[in-house]
Amino acid sequence: MKAIVVTDQAAGTAGMKLVERPEPQAAINDVVVQVQASGFTWDELTWPPTWTDRRDRDRTPSIPGHELAGVVTALGYGTTGLSVGQRVFGLTDWYRDGTLAEYVAVEARNLAPLPGDVDFTVGASLPMPGLTAWQGLFEHGRLQAGQSVIAHGAAGVVGSMVTQLAREFGAYVVGTGRAADRQAVLDFGAQEFVDLENDALEDVGPVDLVFDIFGGDIAKRSARLIRAGGTLVTIAGPAEARPANGLAVDFVVESDRVQLSEIVRRVRDGRLRTSIGTISTLDDAVATFNRTERRKGKTIIRVRP
Repeated sequence: MKAIVVTDQAAGTAGMKLVERPEPQAAINDVVVQVQASGFTWDELTWPPTWTDRRDRDRTPSIPGHELAGVVTALGYGTTGLSVGQRVFGLTDWYRDGTLAEYVAVEARNLAPLPGDVDFTVGASLPMPGLTAWQGLFEHGRLQAGQSVIAHGAAGVVGSMVTQLAREFGAYVVGTGRAADRQAVLDFGAQEFVDLENDALEDVGPVDLVFDIFGGDIAKRSARLIRAGGTLVTIAGPAEARPANGLAVDFVVESDRVQLSEIVRRVRDGRLRTSIGTISTLDDAVATFNRTERRKGKTIIRVRP
C-alpha cells in the first residue's frame, strides 16, 4: 500500500516520504480500515509517540496521521460493534502507525459509525478538534449553562469547535485571535472578540473557564482572569500559572465513540461547522505539508480522491 513515512525527527515535514508499505493486519479487537480521508496535525512530528513506542524504543519508519474516515475491510479476533463494509471515522492510537496511508489498523473502540450523508472529508476533519473541544469543555472544564468562557484561537480548528459547543450549551463566549479573525470568530458564535495583538485581554473581566491553546504568556495572563471555582483548561502542556482560587488542567485528547457520535450528529443537523482548509491527495501530501504560507483550517488528505 502507499503510505507516508517519517524517519528523522530533526527534518520535520521535509523528511516525509511517500513509500510502499505492507498492508496492516488486524490484531485482537482491531479493525482494518481502508482510509478514504485523513487529517493531519501540524505539530504531530514533535510528539514523542510519533518516534518511539511505549517503552521508549525507536519505532521508525513510522506513519503519521491520527484522524481518519473510511470503510472497514477486516475485523480482528473478538472485535464487536463494527462490521465489514461499514463507514467509520475516529482517532487512532498515538503509538501505532497512522492514517496517512491507504489502510490502517485501529482498535474498534476508537471509531464511530460515519453516517452516509456525511462526506469522508468532513468526517476526517472532526475527531481531534471535536473531541478536544468536547473533553476540554465538559469533562475537564465542567461547563455549565450561563457560565462565561474565553476561547483562545477561536477562528482556528480547535477554537472554532470550542466556541460553537460552548454557545450551544448556553455559555457566554469571548473569542480571541488576530484582528483579521474577528468576523470569523463572531460567525462561529462568539459574543465578543479580543484582538490579542491590540486589545487588552485583562479588560474581559472574570470568567468561569479559559480554553487555552497557546500556553506561555497568554496562559499566564488568562489564569489571572478566572474567578473563584473556575478552570483554566489547556492543551499546550502543563500550565506555568494557576488560577488563584481555581483549577488548571492540561490534557491529551482521547478517542470516545459516544462523543464522536454526538459531534457528528451536530454536524448533520447544522449545529456544528468544521473548519477545513487545504484538501490534497496522498500523492501530493508531502508537497502540501511543506508549503510555507500560513495555513487556515484543517488540512485533509484524500487518500482515495
